[in-house]
Amino acid sequence: LGRDAFEVLVVDDGSSDGTAELARGYRDRLDVRYFFQPDEGWRVAQARNVGIAHAVGEVCVFVDSGVVLGSGCLRAHLDSHRQADGPVAVLGYVYGWGREGSEAQEMVRTLDFSDPDASIELMRRTGRWLDVREPFYARHGDDLVRLPAPWIVYWTCNVSAPTDRLRSVGGFDEQIRSWGGEDIDLGYRLHCDGVRFTLNRSASSIHYPHGSDLAASMVQARAVHRYLAQKHGTPITKLLPSLGGALNFLTFNEVITARGLPGCAEYLCQQAAASDPAQPAPAAQGPGQ
Repeated sequence: LGRDAFEVLVVDDGSSDGTAELARGYRDRLDVRYFFQPDEGWRVAQARNVGIAHAVGEVCVFVDSGVVLGSGCLRAHLDSHRQADGPVAVLGYVYGWGREGSEAQEMVRTLDFSDPDASIELMRRTGRWLDVREPFYARHGDDLVRLPAPWIVYWTCNVSAPTDRLRSVGGFDEQIRSWGGEDIDLGYRLHCDGVRFTLNRSASSIHYPHGSDLAASMVQARAVHRYLAQKHGTPITKLLPSLGGALNFLTFNEVITARGLPGCAEYLCQQAAASDPAQPAPAAQGPGQ
């Protein structure tokens, strides 16, 4: 994309490593704006909301620190939105996510992160360090529209959504102050708002290993999942606290289907109608809603 086709919003959540100077150093090449919020604990939801609030473009692409985009990633996101016949939430492909230990060390030794396109092609061709969600896509396909809960894999290391829809559903939940879950919560609300989900493999990126403790992070995520189950209270979201064992993101939609659980939007309409009998019965929902 040409420089005039996109803007870069860097939202710094209290770092002290020269991020401001680095970001400003790109102003001669990019339309880049820098925002800072003090370090008051885990506030990634609030940081992303700063970006949403200041965004000029019609589409927001969320990219985590440590994620390196391929040169065609933004164009691929934009193509998905332009070609859709309605609002869509696009999942980009993230090579290398969640790699730890010796596997992460080998990945760093093997790949040239200064040439992301060549590294992405190497992983695509050899089938190494694929997106951790690849088994999910193999089960369900790249068009996720018929799934009852496509939002379970809407992870904001590389995803996009229409800016107006992000604002209309209220952005990220700033009550979430620990790792994991603020992104699937946003995805859930986009889904209930009628946004369709799809994967675009051409929106490729690499997740650079950064020594995180995934097991410890998942402990934090379980607390967030309990909060989301209570917050939304639908039969599907009440499954979230069970994530981490036999129920995981791979099997989540299959369990919903096997149990015959109603779609979240359908359930909420039924609950609203039951609480106000004067209202007409809810219309039938489309697939996945």
